[in-house]
Amino acid sequence: MKITVRRKASGWEVYVAKKDLEEPVVAMEHPGFWGGWVELGNGWRFEIPPLPADTPVPLTLDARKLAGE
Repeated sequence: MKITVRRKASGWEVYVAKKDLEEPVVAMEHPGFWGGWVELGNGWRFEIPPLPADTPVPLTLDARKLAGE
């Protein structure tokens, strides 16, 4: 699923265009965001590909949805 990741003053945020959904990231597997899973405010989890810590955002990428609906 295509998602757009951005960083705001309040933390990480994910936009899912297919669902017109914008949610904050409330938990993540790794503190640097990239690689592992992230959980959104609505309970959805996505597997994020490993990317360098200095990857510029906003960034649209393919992520695999793990849970929630």
